[in-house]
Amino acid sequence: MIDQHDPLDDEFPLGDGVVELDAEVTCPYCGEVCLIALDPGSGEAQEYVEDCQVCCQPWVVTVRYRQDGTAVVQVDEA
Repeated sequence: MIDQHDPLDDEFPLGDGVVELDAEVTCPYCGEVCLIALDPGSGEAQEYVEDCQVCCQPWVVTVRYRQDGTAVVQVDEA
């Protein structure tokens, strides 16, 4: 069997933890709670713009993955 290196092993060296794939966030404009998808394959520190699913206002989403795979997610007005 060939052992193939997975780049996520470098980012999450503790291995067998569960990586969070979604998060509930509160829109800074309308106050609604929304579920957003997370992409752990994009790195342990991410920042991007996403629109609110309710009021369509843009957010700046900041995601930081901890070594155990849990995500710290923050949304701010864009």
